[in-house]
Amino acid sequence: MIYLASDHAGYGLKEAVKRFLAEKNLGFADMGPHSYDKDDDYPDFVIPAAEKTALHPGNRGIIFGGSGQGEAIAANKVKGVRAAVFYGGPDEIILLSREHNNSNVLSIGARFVGEESAIKAVGLWLGTPFTGEERHGRRLAKISDFEARR
Repeated sequence: MIYLASDHAGYGLKEAVKRFLAEKNLGFADMGPHSYDKDDDYPDFVIPAAEKTALHPGNRGIIFGGSGQGEAIAANKVKGVRAAVFYGGPDEIILLSREHNNSNVLSIGARFVGEESAIKAVGLWLGTPFTGEERHGRRLAKISDFEARR
């Protein structure tokens, strides 16, 4: 399952990605907001989406905000979430977030990424597997061990 969430700045881009996911017949749940509200607060939507994402290793989350930074910070407070930020740039950023970091949440900066670029990034991110290389697994295990001690 793919969990979506945004704030007001990312709302329009979230709606565009929802259409893309529906066209591809990919299962998703919109955790909000469900309408535009210039006064909403991203933690109200992003944290529940991150919690749902962390429940199962196969889940993914895609979150949207002005820069994507605050949304990623909020999501990364949830145990088991590895949120990566994308606000444009080379495709390699997306590839590495999956191949090396096994990111399970993609945070997109809607003020920096247009609809076409966001949809391309989402497709690439969803289609890129974690390599499972020992060095990457070892590093992620250290992060998980730290989380477990908190």
